[in-house]
Amino acid sequence: MARERTNPELLVALDPAGGPLHRQLETAIRTGIRGGRLAVGSALPSSRALAASLGVSRGVVVTAYEQLTAEGYLTSRSGGYTTIATGPAPTAAPPRQVEPPARISFGYGRTDVSRFPRAAWLRSVRRVLTTAPTDRLGYTSGQGTPELRAALADYLNRVRGTDARPETIVICGGYAQAANLLIQVLRAAGATRLAVEDPSSDDDARALALASGMTVTGVPVGPDGVDVTALAGVAADALVLTPSHQWPTGGVLPAAARAAVIRWAATGALVIEDDYDAEYRYDRAAVGAMQGLAPDRVAYVGSASKTLAPGLRLGWMVLPPHLVAPVVEAKVLADRGSPAIDQLTFADFLAGGEFDRHLRRMRPLYRRRRDTLLTALARHLPRLRPVGIAAGQHLVAWLPPGLPEEAVEAAALARGLTVYGVGRFRLAPGPPGLLFGYGHLSEPAIEEGVTILAAALSDLT
Repeated sequence: MARERTNPELLVALDPAGGPLHRQLETAIRTGIRGGRLAVGSALPSSRALAASLGVSRGVVVTAYEQLTAEGYLTSRSGGYTTIATGPAPTAAPPRQVEPPARISFGYGRTDVSRFPRAAWLRSVRRVLTTAPTDRLGYTSGQGTPELRAALADYLNRVRGTDARPETIVICGGYAQAANLLIQVLRAAGATRLAVEDPSSDDDARALALASGMTVTGVPVGPDGVDVTALAGVAADALVLTPSHQWPTGGVLPAAARAAVIRWAATGALVIEDDYDAEYRYDRAAVGAMQGLAPDRVAYVGSASKTLAPGLRLGWMVLPPHLVAPVVEAKVLADRGSPAIDQLTFADFLAGGEFDRHLRRMRPLYRRRRDTLLTALARHLPRLRPVGIAAGQHLVAWLPPGLPEEAVEAAALARGLTVYGVGRFRLAPGPPGLLFGYGHLSEPAIEEGVTILAAALSDLT
């Protein structure tokens, strides 16, 4: 029997009884390339060395190399090595089942970015690039530029009633990063329990706390915000709160309840105040931030995401003094500090009054959209009960008992409308309701969306 000839470098085996040797060699190398075993750019043995190791004539190897070069598998240079020229053919991915996008979405947390004040922002950018000190373009301390921290302290104290000082402010990449940094610092200090409003947003502090190994406890929410009677029995190291406009139900925490929260925190807990859209209010007077009541127990968090554009990734924290240093350290480890040019631009934008002017332009626009939504709901869906309508860019409408949120979501989506049930944001069961984000929608789109939803509910009932 003829002995099989092998080359251990290429894992090639030739069978003298298996047909022309150069064809066998071609097939073996071609298979190795297609399977990814022979990588692009790797060098093959010289024809003489490979022939010697296989015990065949050099012409067998030369013929195989020439054929594979002609097919594009190999490349060779005169006097150089023969190398692999191509890789395995891409594997065809199975076709994905893609649902057609909804024509209209009452998605939450969206602002009208088409109204971003480009001209005013550009003027601030030009001033900053012309006048900013050169050292502002170097690495920052992680706390943020002095200019922005000073401008924010002035604005927040004037408009939100905070007790902010530039040295207690830390600039970050929006609320998401603020929550991340605070959870990190609290966890490192030994915190193990986080309390949140129920319902509440599930994509920042809650998710981060669970990922870090903390337990998360829900505190029920009533018409005016968190239920302070229930909170009194909760043992937690920190509480995430939206007191000026509860997310998502829209309640405003009254003064007596705020004082009760501060008393609860006095035992050593931290209140994380998410002041996410307090600038937009329509039917009530402004309500100040809780941080001004207890600056040593409340970490205030705000951002430009709902007022200007989420793509700016600009946020800020007003912290109790003892948290400033560890939060700054965590920020430096995370990203070495937020972009200096963006910070200086926003500082100029704030100091020049452009931010106030932008908000004055946007409030009537969002109020008209809110009014359009309320009118459409009253006309087409009178059985739904809207709440949290006095401020913000969304509202909640409670469904009639016995109408499942999931069924409403599915029926609406089948007609090209996206709407979300409140239940997906709950830790404990509660009454069914729908969340209507209207800030990003035109008035005709709002009217059409409610009409579609009314038809979907008619199908269900």
